[in-house]
Amino acid sequence: MSNNSRIIVITGAAGGLGRVVADAFLSADAHLVLVDVPSAPLPPSGDRRTSVAVDLVNADATEKALSEVLQKLGPAHVLCNIAGGFTMGTDVHATPDQTWRHMMDLNVATLINASRAVVPGMIAAGRGKLINVAAASANSGKANMGAYVMAKSGVARLTESMALELREHGINVNAVAPSIIDTEANRRDMPNADFERWVTPAQLGNVMRFLASEDASAVHGAVIPVTGLS
Repeated sequence: MSNNSRIIVITGAAGGLGRVVADAFLSADAHLVLVDVPSAPLPPSGDRRTSVAVDLVNADATEKALSEVLQKLGPAHVLCNIAGGFTMGTDVHATPDQTWRHMMDLNVATLINASRAVVPGMIAAGRGKLINVAAASANSGKANMGAYVMAKSGVARLTESMALELREHGINVNAVAPSIIDTEANRRDMPNADFERWVTPAQLGNVMRFLASEDASAVHGAVIPVTGLS
């Protein structure tokens, strides 16, 4: 790895969006730290990437795994908090505790735990970019989606809060808020939908790459809708 390489940490890196975002950042001056659960099909580590298998819901394990990697590579330049998930629920009053906890763990705890492990190094370096993944559907309440909307609304509010906390340290914190993303899983779940109206992972990755660039150095706390035609 070159001493000038940018260190890009991507959580949820083995998922449909994470893989495409990783490809978008894979350039001559980037070293990717690809993070996902131990059961995920992460690529082997190499000259330009380091794969980290860890359960991001486990705060101690996340801190240990990412700290070990970043001590060797140096502080991260970019953290893309892509890890997350969706579960269609029931009426709020009928939603079980397990569903509430599951949505908060997947979408909020993963963001907090990864940020805890990465942000101190950014502060010490006096620079950094955090890009979170909120959801366009969480801009308002949705029937049978209470747990998901709550969790993704939390991502948006955390993005705004962190932006205010970190901007004086030279760190930009922003988020994208996609509608339905054109992934294999979503096509299987909604086979009769018009896929052409969905947002592609590549389109979303381009916006995230912009937010990670110096061209976005004046952007703080934005939650950018990336909704295509849906």
